[in-house]
Amino acid sequence: MFRKMRKILATLLIAFWLYFGTFLRTNSTLADVTTSQTADGLETVAPKNYVAQLASKNLAPKTVQEFLSDLPSDYYTVQKIDALKTLTKEKQALLVDIRQPKEYAHGHIKGAINLPLRDITQNLDQIPKDRPVVLYCATGYRTAMGVMALQMLEYDNVRGFPPSIEGWKAAGENLDS
Repeated sequence: MFRKMRKILATLLIAFWLYFGTFLRTNSTLADVTTSQTADGLETVAPKNYVAQLASKNLAPKTVQEFLSDLPSDYYTVQKIDALKTLTKEKQALLVDIRQPKEYAHGHIKGAINLPLRDITQNLDQIPKDRPVVLYCATGYRTAMGVMALQMLEYDNVRGFPPSIEGWKAAGENLDS
């Protein structure tokens, strides 16, 4: 049970890192509050210091920090275009474009299949568990959610490509249509 919870925590942290760390800068308003859900499903907002007070009572910050600092820098991600190309060529990694079909039709990375994020669980038969799988989208947001969802479904071979299609294009790489 602890192992599964640790994996879920790691996946969530990576999802946040992919989304916030790569593409957005947190403004002070977001940094000062946090949200949570009550037992009846209502979302609540609490000041950040309140959460810190609760966390200090229930978690050992040093343990959390040790866990976070032990994560490899490429944990659940492929950061560089050359690494992605090598992975697809040498390890036959499956590239999955999780954008909508119209976005995919306007250009995608060569060899990628299109499985929109909202439909990913209906297409698990197309996602192998015996070779690497790399997800990408337009900016990284859907990639993070897709990696997190598949990790929760026990796909330990799935990684995200946070530069996504925008990073691919910015590097001057060709797109298929």
